Amino acid sequence: MSDAEPAAVTVPPAIDRRNLWAFGIGTVGRDMVYTLVSLYLVFFLSDVLRPPPQEFLWASSLILIARLFDAVADIVMGAIVDNTRTRWGHYKPWIAVGVVASSIATVLLFTDLGLTGTAFVVVFALVYLLWSLSWTANDIPYWSLLPALTIDQKQRERFGSVAKIFATIGLFVVVVAVLPVTQALTPSAGATGAWTLFAIGVVAIMLCSQSVTLFGVREPPIVVEQERTSLRGLARVVFGNDQLLWTAIAMVLFMTGYLTTTTFGTYYFKYVYGDETMYSPFGAVLVASQLVGYAIFPWVSKRYSRRTLYSFATGLILAGYLVFFVSPAQIAFILVAGLLLFLGSSFITLLMLVFLTDTIEYGQWKLGRRNGAVTFALQPFINKVGAALSTEIVAVAIVIAGVNPARPADTSASGLLTIKIGMLVLPPVLIVISYLIYRAKYRIDEAFYDRIVADLRERGELRAP
Repeated sequence: MSDAEPAAVTVPPAIDRRNLWAFGIGTVGRDMVYTLVSLYLVFFLSDVLRPPPQEFLWASSLILIARLFDAVADIVMGAIVDNTRTRWGHYKPWIAVGVVASSIATVLLFTDLGLTGTAFVVVFALVYLLWSLSWTANDIPYWSLLPALTIDQKQRERFGSVAKIFATIGLFVVVVAVLPVTQALTPSAGATGAWTLFAIGVVAIMLCSQSVTLFGVREPPIVVEQERTSLRGLARVVFGNDQLLWTAIAMVLFMTGYLTTTTFGTYYFKYVYGDETMYSPFGAVLVASQLVGYAIFPWVSKRYSRRTLYSFATGLILAGYLVFFVSPAQIAFILVAGLLLFLGSSFITLLMLVFLTDTIEYGQWKLGRRNGAVTFALQPFINKVGAALSTEIVAVAIVIAGVNPARPADTSASGLLTIKIGMLVLPPVLIVISYLIYRAKYRIDEAFYDRIVADLRERGELRAP
């Protein structure tokens, strides 16, 4: 037996449970609001306010334009956050400002302001742009907190999974409750008033849950402070980080496909299935599947590589789409398809989050600068581009399908097929392309990341042990 000393084993620091839960709880109300706006705003316009088709198309098109404009502004917002120096840190001041402003805009979006014609389109566009910009002011610093709380990959997965569990609870509440609650409120408040009241309730929950994050999270001193990022340096941060760019492209394609399917959901159950109330149990399966996925992800990630998990999750999603498309309009088949589809999507959503997080250290290693907020500005950029494209796909498909909100049974067979193709054929094509890009271009595996962190420590650019 050798007399040599055994090699030292590096023990990762214990996770800060206060930060873990305070950060995660902040997503509950945020995702309730985001779900309401991203999945139901178009439905509120088309089937509750019911503007003329031309005004509806203008409004939906302006959503696309506003989201694309704001998506570009996200990058600048990331630089602003990185350059912020206050006694409360980089992130919390912007989280607070953004949550208040987006709360006001959310209620206005779901309120009948009594406008018609050009006035309706212009005011709607301005309010939506306000919502989008204020959401950015909250979203970028909120998610930028995650890589600022730990540099350990497994801990980041744990933070991400807990946050996604709470986010999915918020999603669940809205998806399951929105139609029954608004229908129950309609006799007393009217159709549009019911949606306004629902929006007010969701906003109140967001303000409470975000307060938990603002007052509960304690940011540890992980990195060495650096000089502010100039606009010229901003372009280098984004375009010089090849892994960030490939991750963003793959995520845009995935989110466009995923959000197209979820946005079509209400239309599918109203026009194809013939009973919109069945969307609530389907939504329950959606949320339950995602909760299971987020809960077990830290466990399975210890046993399988990220690449293996990504391949498995993509297979589940494709199987779900196949079952959904070929099965009859019976709830048992639809629930099985939803279980496969959304269990797989929960894995990919969380994987994409940690992929994006790891590109922060990669960019610091490659470019010599750490820009967490700028890097995480790509996440809302991705979500907004995906949501904008999916909203436009749904709006155009609904117009082509010729649906009649007052008489859904009169929709033609070709119109129903248009909805099914838009919901169940185009999305898996986009998701497969996203997967192929990831397999070909993303190279920050566990071993490479460990090497990056070791190099940064040796260069004195990380304070963490």
